[in-house]
Amino acid sequence: MVKKIFDILPPEEAEEPEIIKRKEVPVPVKIVQKEASLTEIISPSLKGLSFNFGSMLLVIGLLSLGIFCFYKYFNFAKAIIEIYPEAKLESFQTEMIIDEGESGRSSSSIPGKIYTAEKTISKEFTASGTTIKESKAEGVIRVYNAYSTSPQTLVINTRFISTEGKLFRLKNRIIVPGGHYEGGEFVTGFIDAEVRADQPGEEFNIKTSTFSIPGFAGTAQYTYFYGKSFQPMSGGLKREIAQITQKDLDAAKETLEQQAMNECLSGLKEQIASQPDLVLLEKTAQFKILESFSSLDAGKEAERFTFTIKAKSSVLIFKAEDEKNFINDFISSQIPLEKKIYQKSLSVERSVNEIDLDSGKIILSLAVRAKIYSGIDEISLKKALKGKSLSESQFYLENYPQLIKSSITLWPFWVKKVPQNEAKIRVELMLD
Repeated sequence: MVKKIFDILPPEEAEEPEIIKRKEVPVPVKIVQKEASLTEIISPSLKGLSFNFGSMLLVIGLLSLGIFCFYKYFNFAKAIIEIYPEAKLESFQTEMIIDEGESGRSSSSIPGKIYTAEKTISKEFTASGTTIKESKAEGVIRVYNAYSTSPQTLVINTRFISTEGKLFRLKNRIIVPGGHYEGGEFVTGFIDAEVRADQPGEEFNIKTSTFSIPGFAGTAQYTYFYGKSFQPMSGGLKREIAQITQKDLDAAKETLEQQAMNECLSGLKEQIASQPDLVLLEKTAQFKILESFSSLDAGKEAERFTFTIKAKSSVLIFKAEDEKNFINDFISSQIPLEKKIYQKSLSVERSVNEIDLDSGKIILSLAVRAKIYSGIDEISLKKALKGKSLSESQFYLENYPQLIKSSITLWPFWVKKVPQNEAKIRVELMLD
């Protein structure tokens, strides 16, 4: 029997009886190795550590808040300073020459360039005039002489009356041959003659008819001298028709001149459309008529006519930047050095003194208005205010000589001083 020997016996075990253990043969044990999951590897159990981890999160949160507040205070803090300097609206008057021959700006002129555009316009117009169109019917009649063998003279305008009662007259003097005898029978003499109606009108366009000569009425010749037509009379007319008047031509010309001028200006504007800095003054454009004609003259009988205009327009164009710099230079020469021009307030009224595009020059009169204010050194102002409290800053601004009013805003709300970083100080000029 084998005894177990202990160097130190626990009290509770010292009183136990001795146990004789049987020697046993060890049985092999199969060990199954289980692979740990990815989740278990990455996130092992935190049991027993929850209190420490929560404390750590609290510390991290407070630390982050502190860093954020520090960054917020020192990096997001800013000051907005609104200043209202002394300002006065002033008026100035000067002349400016736009000269195609100049290559640069001078104290009296700026460079310009002549642009041209041509347009040809044709348009149909309606005649407004009216006239009475009238004509007399005409034809040929055969005049017979059954009276004698002697010829008979009939003078011009001898009257012939048709069976319808329409009066016609001989257009020319005629001699009606006398009759003659053949085999003991009398053969009537005759002659064909042109006649014209006594009055204009379509009612004289009669068919074939027999005509008497009223001049022989009451005599034996009346029944022996007569006429016959073998074709209808034609050409008789009397009605109102359209007529072109000089007033129509003048009105058409005026209309097309205005249209041509507008289209020429549009053409000029299209040429500079891609260059917005160029200035085109319409009132300085010159307009010339190169051709002007009508398809019909005044007095012509027609309902419609066509009028054509060919025109050319020229203008001297300049750059807005050149004009602005010219004006600024002029105003600067008229005000004290410490004064400045408020550019947003600048306004210009132009009037034309002279136009001479043949020499490439235009002289304009400029009426300029602008606010002139006392200059403020913003850099020095920022340096003076940085690091100052709100009250100190306000006091400083209230005693700034060139300012009539000011205000200061600090952001965020807990900021009590103007930032030391001048980049965080914004000065806003209040002149509007």
